[in-house]
Amino acid sequence: MQGVVGVAQYNCSKCPGYCCSYPLIQLDKRDVERLAKHFSLSFAKARKKFTVVKWGYKYLMRRKADQHFGRICQFFDTEKRCCTVYKARPSVCRYFPGTTRCGYYDFLAFERRSQDDPDFIATTNGM
Repeated sequence: MQGVVGVAQYNCSKCPGYCCSYPLIQLDKRDVERLAKHFSLSFAKARKKFTVVKWGYKYLMRRKADQHFGRICQFFDTEKRCCTVYKARPSVCRYFPGTTRCGYYDFLAFERRSQDDPDFIATTNGM
């Protein structure tokens, strides 16, 4: 991971996708181009299909309903709890969280130990 010094103290494959539920997942032109290529679409079609212009941002990821977090990235498989475009994922996803620790993962691991449930999905909004 770029910007990470040391060994990561989290495992994304054991996470239910909290970062994918952020209300603002900002993309850049290169991210849209990567998704367009992945789906064999033109840039214009990919931009229209995968992004929205909102809050002053040119490219924000479209989202869909999610039973645990309310809304989540449109490319997140809500049954398997994983990314469906991992090789074509946006830059922000590639470099998140940018440190050796992920605050949500620490919270999730604590809650799973406390609940004695390795599959427990901890939410932060009282859902």
